[in-house]
Amino acid sequence: MISDSDPQIPQAVLFDMDGTLIDTEPMWMDTEAEVAAAFGYTWTAEDQQRCLGGSAAAVADLIAERSGTRTPQSEIVAMLYAAVERRMAEGVPVRPGAKELLTELEAQGVPMALVTSTYRSLLTVALRAIGEHYFAVSVAGDEVTRNKPHPEPYLRAARLLGVDPRRCVAVEDSPTGVASAQAAGCTVVAVPHMASVPAAERRYVVGSLEEVDLAWLRRVSPA
Repeated sequence: MISDSDPQIPQAVLFDMDGTLIDTEPMWMDTEAEVAAAFGYTWTAEDQQRCLGGSAAAVADLIAERSGTRTPQSEIVAMLYAAVERRMAEGVPVRPGAKELLTELEAQGVPMALVTSTYRSLLTVALRAIGEHYFAVSVAGDEVTRNKPHPEPYLRAARLLGVDPRRCVAVEDSPTGVASAQAAGCTVVAVPHMASVPAAERRYVVGSLEEVDLAWLRRVSPA
């Protein structure tokens, strides 16, 4: 078991969800296109990239802006969530290496949090596919005032765990999520999925979570 006094062990590992632990990004992209089409707008690859890793509210705002609809944001968000939940009901693929990493960290007593832009209603569905028991806390997109790329989600997760974000490792897949975690002071492991993420100071880029285990995390953890 780990000890909090061990400087080579992160105090906690904070995981993004969509695109990092589960492969829901294609579901979100299909959903965004579906809802945009309902308002007479053809969703583009540029629109997809702009919204990658962001909140449903941000997607709804862009759909409204692009289509010119006066439909309230809350109604567009509800349409998005209903469509994603419909797709998730058919099965949620787990990303390669995710279960193995979560299982190892749990076995070694490393605290974990789930930090996502997804709202709590859909997070509950997703946790059934990932395994709710892995996470001491979870932070949903509708439980913060400012969502990713603002640091608030990661700062909230660290506060709930009672740890220093500067002694935590965050695992993300998108530029938006990486920006949020780094602004909170975390060391970041980026696993790019739908958009590229360059390596940088305190940011390590891997091709898959299959490359990451506790021994690897020891090497990159902040002292």
